[in-house]
Amino acid sequence: MTAPFLEAAALKGLHLLDAETAHRMTVLALKTGLVPARHAKPDPRLSQTFWDLTFPNPLGMAAGFDKNGEVPDALLRLGFGSTEIGSVTPRPQAGNPRPRVFRLPADEGVINRYGFNNEGHAAVRRRLDARKRLSGIVGVNVGANKDADDRIADYVAGITGFADIASYFTVNISSPNTPGLRDLQARSALADLLTGVISARDACTHSLGRRVPVLLKIAPDVAEEDLKDIIEEVQLKNVDGLVVSNTTITRDGLSGASPADEAGGLSGRPLFRRSTIVLAKARKLAGQDLPIIGVGGIDSAETAWVKITAGADLLQLYSALVFKGTGLVDEILSGLSARLDQHGFSTLREARDANVDAWASETA
Repeated sequence: MTAPFLEAAALKGLHLLDAETAHRMTVLALKTGLVPARHAKPDPRLSQTFWDLTFPNPLGMAAGFDKNGEVPDALLRLGFGSTEIGSVTPRPQAGNPRPRVFRLPADEGVINRYGFNNEGHAAVRRRLDARKRLSGIVGVNVGANKDADDRIADYVAGITGFADIASYFTVNISSPNTPGLRDLQARSALADLLTGVISARDACTHSLGRRVPVLLKIAPDVAEEDLKDIIEEVQLKNVDGLVVSNTTITRDGLSGASPADEAGGLSGRPLFRRSTIVLAKARKLAGQDLPIIGVGGIDSAETAWVKITAGADLLQLYSALVFKGTGLVDEILSGLSARLDQHGFSTLREARDANVDAWASETA
């Protein structure tokens, strides 16, 4: 039996389980080596360097899949150019009651209200320290405990706790599943948060000798005037990049099939248009130089290419794997190479922004 046939059978079996159990089974399969590594030859044209990191290709695993840093190396072996663990909070927390994640097969979307469930800094740190080789790009997505008295202190603790081992940091203030978290996107609160985080990173730079890049992950539901404030603060505080975007609390474009009315953040195909519009608007506001990771609804080489032409330097996905399996990684990377051939480009940077004006003029 061919690998695609086996993967299709495995996906069908996983879909017989509830979504969270299926996710856990997938992580266990990766831990035990049951998911085969990718052996396709990398295309050097897909490689890009940002900060002091060289990404072998632009496609990363988004945060949320490997919350506790259990399988970063297995994910890199699947062909991802990078992976992002977390969100990780200082203290362990259970998250919201189950069920808290729901597939929407008719829409190829997912709704989750996990609520930053994770094992906490200490457990994740031990796991990362136990990696056999500190190779590949492994970002750390940091968050705050739900009951934190000082949320900024929680983010600072994430920076100081992982600065010597994180390839980069993502500061997650855009999950809709922790009450009040998105309030940190308001300008005054964001200014205070970024001041604390960047100061902590700079102190670590002094002691470690490496300036770990810090990125900010924003929501796709942010109003246009607020997006302008966010970009200005990012530039004022010398934040190294943006991740656009997290899940949405809107339900635009859904078929209405159950369980579309569940509370939580919506990801997958229904997020693509909204997240791409916000990406393009962010690119226009930020200018040419700020690296941006485009996330939301990428489920094919075509949607990956659209994200790049709308202003993304790098890409992340997660939800599409629920419906299409890990073979999607190869499909997207080979498709991007084909599009470079088609357009006569030698790098992805030549394609970036080709459609940014059109996407930025749309209304989310």
